Amino acid sequence: MATGHSSQMADLTIEADGSNIRLASDWLARSAIALGVPTAQLDRLDICLNEILANIISHGDSSVIRPLVHVVLQIRHDAVGHQAMVTITDSGAAFNSTLVQLSSRPTTLAEAEPGGLGLLMIRSFSDEQSYRYSDGHNHLSFGVKWAHSDE
Repeated sequence: MATGHSSQMADLTIEADGSNIRLASDWLARSAIALGVPTAQLDRLDICLNEILANIISHGDSSVIRPLVHVVLQIRHDAVGHQAMVTITDSGAAFNSTLVQLSSRPTTLAEAEPGGLGLLMIRSFSDEQSYRYSDGHNHLSFGVKWAHSDE
């Protein structure tokens, strides 16, 4: 019996502006549902997307007047299961968030400091992350997986 692989894709380009985070989130929901991503996996993708876009907007290149962010959703199906990968491309300074050493979680409210939880959330809610920098652009990908039985 042959094992087939198939792939589906959707993409969006937005300006790196706080008002576009909701637009990107709505696009992801519509696209993922249309491509058969289960709600639980979509929720995980959406949390990661929001965190990454917020980081790009907060820490991105402020010298560019209207920096663009390109978002690609790719769904892969094979004999083992399914995977939804989101790749976010921006022209900010090179920053490989997959190599950042995360500090330990605070155990009390007094130890807690604002910020710094976004990368922890991305790592917690995605099954994998990858990064590359090429042609002056960051390419950060994150993905979730689900089995045929989770459909």
